Amino acid sequence: MAKKKIFIDGSEGTTGLRIFERFAGRDDIELLKIPSESRKNPAVIKQFIHDSDITFLCLPDAAAREAVSLAEDEDVILIDTSTAHRTEPGWAYGYPELSPEHREAIRTGKRIVVPGCHATGFITLVYPMIASGILPRTYPVSAFSLTGYSGGGKKMIAEYEGDDRGQELLAPRQYGLSQMHKHLKEMKAVTGLSKAPLFSPIVADYYSGMLVSVPVYTDMLNGTQTPESVHALFEKHFAGEQFVKVMPFGAEADSRNFLGSNNRSGWDGIEIFVTGNEERILLSSRFDNLGKGASGAAIQCLNIVLGCNEAKGLNL
Repeated sequence: MAKKKIFIDGSEGTTGLRIFERFAGRDDIELLKIPSESRKNPAVIKQFIHDSDITFLCLPDAAAREAVSLAEDEDVILIDTSTAHRTEPGWAYGYPELSPEHREAIRTGKRIVVPGCHATGFITLVYPMIASGILPRTYPVSAFSLTGYSGGGKKMIAEYEGDDRGQELLAPRQYGLSQMHKHLKEMKAVTGLSKAPLFSPIVADYYSGMLVSVPVYTDMLNGTQTPESVHALFEKHFAGEQFVKVMPFGAEADSRNFLGSNNRSGWDGIEIFVTGNEERILLSSRFDNLGKGASGAAIQCLNIVLGCNEAKGLNL
């Protein structure tokens, strides 16, 4: 079988570099490497896109839109890791475990978007609840997300790893204070919520890993729900999926009822925990913001397109 030609537009960024690294040892692809002096030359970029079978866009939103405009050949498959097209019509949302329709759209799609990191954790928890009819679309959902600083890109990484960093970087910092975080649009659209959630992201002094939590009141859910019944729902929804691991009920006791946010750094799957009591249930997802939350998800989408094992080149 002929090797597929792959071009990474934006290979110098955090996500682009991680995608590049994950291709080491693969014999089914040929990487097209653009000269460093031509990385921002539209004419050269256009040629590389058209010479490829599949192009990854690892770019800021404006640059990703420009790159798409250069892709006049509709047969070239684009996998966009930016926010630019995540809710655009005609783009397959790159979370295959959500439903058979999502996986099929990726398999047959020419335009595919990789979910945002915070959005991945949130949608993992909320989509099955709404799809099952347990969580009303009108529920006033709130969420917290604790992340390592690598999600902020090169500038934030340099800030945290610099010798002269300030004291405030030693403690967790809340951001997105305007409630206008760029992931909110897809969090609402993909889950089907009638309103965007109240969302509080927090960045802390560790490199990678993410823990997203969504609390719900049982008396505001449809039907009589308990932590056990909600846990059973997640087990059913994600049955047979190799990337999504619903943790055994009560598994948090193994870590003295703490959930660390960096425990899955370097892993490409995502864990789900269901905790709480008869009145209030806490849904939590834990993963690597650079793995299932970024480059790992991008490679999984590529593997689906290529028709090979979805976990090829990934760490599960």
